[in-house]
Amino acid sequence: MKKIWSYLAGGIFFTLLWWGVSLVLSLPIVPSPWEVVARLLQTFTETVAIHGFYSLWRIMVGLLLAILLGFPLGLSMGYYPSLDRYLAPLVYLTYPVPKIALLPIFMLLGGVGEAPKIIMIFLIVVFQVIIAVRDSIRAIPAETYYPLFSLGASFRHLFSEVLWPASLPKFITALRVALATAISVLFFTETFGTQYGMGYFIMDAWLRVNYLDMYVGIMVLSLMGLALFSLLDAIEYRATRWQRKG
Repeated sequence: MKKIWSYLAGGIFFTLLWWGVSLVLSLPIVPSPWEVVARLLQTFTETVAIHGFYSLWRIMVGLLLAILLGFPLGLSMGYYPSLDRYLAPLVYLTYPVPKIALLPIFMLLGGVGEAPKIIMIFLIVVFQVIIAVRDSIRAIPAETYYPLFSLGASFRHLFSEVLWPASLPKFITALRVALATAISVLFFTETFGTQYGMGYFIMDAWLRVNYLDMYVGIMVLSLMGLALFSLLDAIEYRATRWQRKG
């Protein structure tokens, strides 16, 4: 409940600040928040909801694929040093490459449809997941395993009792950090070869000099990010209860 009130207070402060800037500048390129909200309500069902759905769908599919591959790979690299010796150089070699630089290649190989956009989000998230999970597992003291080994614990028990709790906090943090970058890159990719998505919606409004629609798109992207971050916070709160303070 306290977090809800803090979000509400932050939203009110930002809205009042935005309103004040629009009054001071008194320019069409900075409309008041009330005009933008009115426009959002007016166009939500007809256009904004459709574009928002496409963007959210691309983000969720990219995240899911990154988790399905990145978590078990990072877990394996952290638990098996021999595997890490072979895979770590590959990760270090490919991780620093700017993912947006690969977009032309993916568009040439996969066309201008959904695949390149989802692959971009996947690549942004998966490396951070791999490294975060691997480092979490490697940080577990060897003495932690000894009692379980002496009791004849299987890997399933090790996973549920040690590996999963140890890796979960950094895993969620990695998702949180990667998510902001993924949304930014998604905006860029949606300006190519598509007629749906918040990136397309914002750039189309900008080219039409429709500043209200442009700000509507920016607001929807911001609210989408807020919803995804809040979801991660809720998952972290319930899944990592031992980290709660007070």
